[in-house]
Amino acid sequence: MAELDEKQESGVEFISGIMGEGFGNAFRAACMADRFGSPIPRMAASWAFHDAWQHQGLAPREKSMAVISALIAMRQPLELKNHVKIGIANGLTAQELEGLLVQLTPYVGFPCIASATTAVIEAMREAGVSPDVQTAEEKGLL
Repeated sequence: MAELDEKQESGVEFISGIMGEGFGNAFRAACMADRFGSPIPRMAASWAFHDAWQHQGLAPREKSMAVISALIAMRQPLELKNHVKIGIANGLTAQELEGLLVQLTPYVGFPCIASATTAVIEAMREAGVSPDVQTAEEKGLL
């Protein structure tokens, strides 16, 4: 098992505080593992969750909006789901998440937003926010 340096430990503690003990324990285990791919969560702990997320330039809600927007534009639905949950923990509402989808539509296109909307709805359900909202697939639209 790898030892975590100060920045990695700080990043693990930071994301554990936002995502909860279960996520934090799984993330810590991934960071400390010594197997294929293990350097990647250590990099995330250090760069993303220590250097970027703990930087004082933006408020946590603003950081969440920036990251969610970038992940939508990059068509990264799995990582988007995690960051929607982080955004909710940082105070974003369902209305604000919908607002991001609407705002980004002319810039990234309808197919991209359709995929992102499904990921956002699934993440909101998992976070206990707006569980009665249906995806386009569930409505029979895709």
